[in-house]
Amino acid sequence: MKLELRGITKRFGTLVANDDIRLTVEPGEVHCLLGENGAGKSTLMNVLYGLSAADAGEIVVDDEPVSFSGPADAMAAGIGMVHQHFMLVPVFTVAENVMLGAEQTRGAGLLDVEATRARIREISEQYGFDVDPDAVVEHLPVGVQQRVEIIKALVRDAHVLILDEPTAVLTPQETDELMGIMRQLTANGTSIVFITHKLREVKAIADRITVMRLGRVVGQAQPESTESELASLMVGRPVSLVVDAGTSEPGEVVLAVRGLTVVDDRDQLVVDDVSFDVRAGEVLVVAGVQGNGQTELTEALLGLGGRASGSVRLAGTELLGRPVRDVLRAGVGFVPEDRRTDGLVGQFTVAENLVLDLYDRSPFARGPMLRHSRIRSNAAERVGEFDIRAGSIDTLASTLSGGNQQKVVLARELSRPLKLLVATQPTRGLDVGSIEFVHRRIIAERDNRTPVLIVSTELDEAGALADRILVMYRGSVVGIVPGDTERDVLGLMTAGYAPEQAFEQAARHPTRTGHPEHGGGDEGEP
Repeated sequence: MKLELRGITKRFGTLVANDDIRLTVEPGEVHCLLGENGAGKSTLMNVLYGLSAADAGEIVVDDEPVSFSGPADAMAAGIGMVHQHFMLVPVFTVAENVMLGAEQTRGAGLLDVEATRARIREISEQYGFDVDPDAVVEHLPVGVQQRVEIIKALVRDAHVLILDEPTAVLTPQETDELMGIMRQLTANGTSIVFITHKLREVKAIADRITVMRLGRVVGQAQPESTESELASLMVGRPVSLVVDAGTSEPGEVVLAVRGLTVVDDRDQLVVDDVSFDVRAGEVLVVAGVQGNGQTELTEALLGLGGRASGSVRLAGTELLGRPVRDVLRAGVGFVPEDRRTDGLVGQFTVAENLVLDLYDRSPFARGPMLRHSRIRSNAAERVGEFDIRAGSIDTLASTLSGGNQQKVVLARELSRPLKLLVATQPTRGLDVGSIEFVHRRIIAERDNRTPVLIVSTELDEAGALADRILVMYRGSVVGIVPGDTERDVLGLMTAGYAPEQAFEQAARHPTRTGHPEHGGGDEGEP
């Protein structure tokens, strides 16, 4: 199926989100729509999927103009969409989610769940999805939930599949699996519109690339273009893709973690006897596949999460067992994994979010009374310093792009004296320009002699930022290695190899990774 967008324009008041957008998606191709957060990519796809009406322009399917009053019309025309934030009911089974909105019945109006189960098994077998129709969605890993979304579209006979930032919540391994699925889909004639800002992925999967900036198409590119060329086209200026971390000079131990053990609310051991130090002027990155205890580790440091034992000492003061407020006021800055849920209050303004952990203290409060003038002047200063792109300091945080939401969190946490900065997945879902900014601020904080603990599933990021890298697997520390350790070695360690085994295996098979318990090494190896 051939898809064309001709002169699509979409306005929100005085804001022109899409300005005369023209693009063509050929049958069986992966067409990447590349651009920063806020470039208008998702708005354009919402128009294509019938979620928004264009103010001008037309959608053409196989040379015939079409008009969509809602997603049902788009699906009927053969267009499916997988949203960045999945549209699944967590307590429903896979089959129930797939049939929702397209219910099949039999007999006396009874739902024909078995027909849906059979179709899910058929698609799952065809593409190697390995999805159980009777599994409850909330119990599935994120990567499998995404496959359920794709199955929903395929069950409805989608010939064009829109994937909106599909790797934003995936691990590197899940991303590789998704790439394979995309190639299978296009081999069977499905066209894919792949919305992203990740240059490595674009070069790996794209057949053609359209670049958007500030609501307009600013150019077409080929996968052979360099990452620097694509980044410059996205941002409109030269962008450094290499973190200029310089050399660090770690000082005394500031954070000392000893024997940290965490049991979750299901009595599962999720952090198992973890010990490490972070020194002044050092970045320690905790690497590993999502779900190996990193989240629970950082929650324990902050006084969140499950039952924790062991010791967490910051500059000699024990933090374990103290409430979150006390931990923050001991000098810990925290950038959480989920900025929307844990980092911001969406219905608060930018100004209010910038003082969430300081609103009741001088200079933002006098006794029980807030000092609104000080809160507003602080916001104006931080918005300028951190290049937060918002309509005003009174803009609701929920309306900001992901990159600007992250800048609000960083501005709040870095604008007070810190003894430790903890940041989990600090650049997840961010565009190239925002990633460059976040990395520079993290290195600047390190150079200010603050110990920095980063949790990242991105091995490239770990190598770029870290002075040392701690790798976790199944809740335990596999090993701690220098920050310049090769990506292949780190990949093997995230699969459970001890450092010495990973170095040996990587030297023998430079591009080979695997699992030590599932055929990852040669016969006779671990």
